[in-house]
This record gives sequence, structure tokens and C-alpha cells, in this order.
Amino acid sequence: MNFLTIGHRGVMGVEPENTLRSFVAAQEAGLDVIELDLHLSKDGALVVMHDAEVDRTTDGTGAIADKTLAELRALDAGRGERVPLFEEVLDAVRSPLQAEIKDVRAARALAEVMNERGLAGRVEVSSFHDEAVTEIARLVPGVRTALVASRYGTDVVDRAVAAGASTVCLNIRRLTLEIVERARKADLAVHGWVVNTQDHLRLVRALELDGATTDYPEIKRTGRFTA
Repeated sequence: MNFLTIGHRGVMGVEPENTLRSFVAAQEAGLDVIELDLHLSKDGALVVMHDAEVDRTTDGTGAIADKTLAELRALDAGRGERVPLFEEVLDAVRSPLQAEIKDVRAARALAEVMNERGLAGRVEVSSFHDEAVTEIARLVPGVRTALVASRYGTDVVDRAVAAGASTVCLNIRRLTLEIVERARKADLAVHGWVVNTQDHLRLVRALELDGATTDYPEIKRTGRFTA
């Protein structure tokens, strides 16, 4: 497997996260995969944002689930960018995507778009929620899935296998050789996040990971020795 450098919410270290501007910059920087996050608006639109509330990344306040698409569109998501729809990202960039389901309710809406557009080969679906990983696999034949975890132990491997995932995306600060070896025995790929420093890159290399999620496009260039 080739080593993958994954753009975290685009290139959030230099552009407003989860915006078309950030995704285009990630593609132009040559990152292998672009990661993004999905929620449902009040009226069922599949919108790209990390938090459940709009407060941190826009000039608005309140929960995404309480706002219509039109209300979300009226917000400034940074440098004049608007909150994008998932479908807009598909059209704005050609890169492979890793779509993280933040709101479990978004799984069905994502499945509809993926099946309509035949995206199982282009979009890997990830989530912290085991049930979302299981649900998307049921709804989208042939989709590749990943279980994401921040605080975890060796049980994360068993959880990923039970959910039918092919990859685990794990907080680099907690990752150990024991967990990597258990994942290998279960035929799981292992990605580390967030890899933003040379120390993290050295750890990625030492653990022989399959990929790294980063906020900065420079990691793609400086990290080539990990391949």
C-alpha cells in the first residue's frame, strides 16, 4: 500500500477549514486524500462542517441541526467562504475524499449521494461512531470504511473489525506499537492524526503507518521519507 498524506479539513493550517477554498488548496498541494466532516442541516442538507455548532468556524451561533441550509449559507465560514454542501465539494475537486460522519443521521443522506453518483471507489467513509460505520457499509455496496478514535486502547481493533472497517484512524499521541501490530494481524490499515511536526513524522515512520492526516501541505513534501 502506498503511504497516504491526508489533508485535514482541506489544509486547515493555512486556509479556513472545511471550505471549498481549503479543499482546492489541498488538491493543488498534491495531498493524496482530502478529509472533511458531515452534518445534516435542519432541512436535511448534507453540509460540511466539523463542530455540531457553527460558533467556532463562522460568524454565527447555534447548532447546525437547528438551521436551514439557507441560514447556514448566510454565514461567513472564513475569508468570505460559505458553508459548502458535500455535493459541491465533489464538483470542486477531483481528489479522493475521506468523508467523516459527525452526525449519525447523516449516514443515510451520504449513502444516497454516494449511490447516485457511484462514489464507492472515490470516497472512503469514516466516523467515531461504530454504528455509522456499520450503517454506511450496509447502505453503500463496496464502500471502504474507517473507524476513527481519539481515546482508545487495543479494543479499537476489535471494534473496527466488528464494524466491518478496513482502516483505523487513530490519534497519533496515543498510538503504540502494540496497537499497530494488532491492527496488522486483523488486516487493518492504520492512519495517524494529526501529524504536523517532524517528531510526529518520525513516529509515523517508526510505526510504519499507512497514512497520516495533516493540517499543513508541507508535510506532503517533508514526509516523503515515510513512504
